Amino acid sequence: MTKLEEKILAALEEIRPFLVQDGGDISLESINKSTVNIKLHGACASCKVNQMTLKLGVETTIKKYAPEIKKVKSVLPLSK
Repeated sequence: MTKLEEKILAALEEIRPFLVQDGGDISLESINKSTVNIKLHGACASCKVNQMTLKLGVETTIKKYAPEIKKVKSVLPLSK
């Protein structure tokens, strides 16, 4: 695991309790240069305000831990 991955995972651990409280969760999918791809799970995946949560909560927290990250994107689950 790289130092960058460790910082991002630490950021996700900070935000996770808030997501779990609302019936959701989050996972790191990949890091591509300065972009982090995450996946929202449970209630967070279908929440109407998940893009606001992504920008105001997740992206802000990740950038606090890893300022070299410029963008955080949500990877949509594959539909069945």
